Amino acid sequence: MKGAVRLLGMLAACVLALQLFFLLRIALMRFVAPESTSFQRSEIWRLAVDKHALPWLQESVSRDRISDNLRRAVIASEDAGFVEHHGVEWGAVESAWSRNEKAEARAQARQNRIASSGRRPNGRPRVVVAKVVGGSTISQQLAKNLFLSGERTVPRKGQELVITLMLELILDKDTLLTDYLNNVEWGEGVFGAQAAAQHYFRTQAAFLGPAQAARLAVMLPAPKRFEKMPSSPYVMNRSATIVARMGGVDLP
Repeated sequence: MKGAVRLLGMLAACVLALQLFFLLRIALMRFVAPESTSFQRSEIWRLAVDKHALPWLQESVSRDRISDNLRRAVIASEDAGFVEHHGVEWGAVESAWSRNEKAEARAQARQNRIASSGRRPNGRPRVVVAKVVGGSTISQQLAKNLFLSGERTVPRKGQELVITLMLELILDKDTLLTDYLNNVEWGEGVFGAQAAAQHYFRTQAAFLGPAQAARLAVMLPAPKRFEKMPSSPYVMNRSATIVARMGGVDLP
């Protein structure tokens, strides 16, 4: 019994120490912008192992070197309540959780039907993957990219929420949005607004027009997929919708 209590105490101390590390790292971001994120480092490793090369574009820039058009477009596309909420849109999280559970149940049912039928395309068992949707705010996406892995587990999601609340408590909305735009992925090896503006439009992030900014914002949920078709009908139609919404967006 004493051993179990001692083990629980050690685990609690480790968890507390980890939270303190996150808190201090976020406090430092008030003075020093992050040079890289956990997601970027994992991508560097993946590219080095899988591609045996490192195609990489990234340049962090100050707030005044990122177009307000892009700031409005990303808020309109990713997180319309960014200025008002305190980091988490609980209704969106609950809705996404429910939709993902249903998607996983449908995928499992299809997998079971395929297994029972004995169908094996090309001699290999077919794997059905659930289409997962997100309900994350910009602050949550920043928390995940900065410190966490991409796995979808309850402990990882819980840690994301804690870090998000820390970010919102310590940093102002303007800093959160700038850090997000400087580090978010916009294609394979393309990170941040400046790199995206140069890669797709041969211009600076400060000079992005409304239509260009909207197209970049539309790419964010699946940048590697949209990178292959940045002018697809879906991207163009969706970006027109974003442009129409941008006028009603308040910036922090």
